[in-house]
Amino acid sequence: MDYQVSSNALEGRVILVTGAGAGIGRQAALSYAEKGATVILLGRTVKKLEAVYDEIDAMGAPQPAIIPLDMLGATRQHYLDMADTIEQQFGRLDGVLHNAGLLGVLSPFDQIDEKSHEDVMQVNVKATMLMTQALLPLLKKSDDARVVFTTSTVGHQGRAYWGSYAISKFATEGMMQVLADEMSDTKVRVNAINPGGTRTSMRASAFPGEDPETLKTPLDIMPLYLYLMAPEGIGEHGQCIDAQPKR
Repeated sequence: MDYQVSSNALEGRVILVTGAGAGIGRQAALSYAEKGATVILLGRTVKKLEAVYDEIDAMGAPQPAIIPLDMLGATRQHYLDMADTIEQQFGRLDGVLHNAGLLGVLSPFDQIDEKSHEDVMQVNVKATMLMTQALLPLLKKSDDARVVFTTSTVGHQGRAYWGSYAISKFATEGMMQVLADEMSDTKVRVNAINPGGTRTSMRASAFPGEDPETLKTPLDIMPLYLYLMAPEGIGEHGQCIDAQPKR
């Protein structure tokens, strides 16, 4: 599939990107800004977010905003307050890319650590759900809103030793499908992206022996990320799309 969007496809749009400090989130924020979006950078490391902010600023794109938030400790109230802040500052929200995630520890099923499991489920599932709930009233006010979740190949087909991460991504796909079904008669389009093996630090910690040069970079997979946020992608809804389809 050819995911082409116009050069100013995201002009006038306000898009929130979680996990925007590094990897795919960082690149998505840069790519969205390049296409004209006002990007809200959410992450837990202010220094990384500031670096992305400066890169966006340097390209002359609309001025971004920073929301420092650790999704591991954030409560429902944090997300409600965040929604209020976004409404006050921008008056709108047109898109959310749920990119932040925890890998946890890869281990045999009978050795899954309870605390590690709780952390993965907290960030990848519960926090993502609470944030989406808080932002939905704002998204519904948009003429063309998008919610994009991030899944994984192990969220389609469980794999040995991927335990908590795989379970969390099955839950993510279920959450996307439920929300998409509920949003069918609204102007909110809901989808999920499976980025596939991409040159990121999370991938490196999961596959320490792998040569990163054999992997696509976050920039390589951006066409799909842009397409699902742009007017061109309005026909996609309730879909889980692989950014790197098997050849």
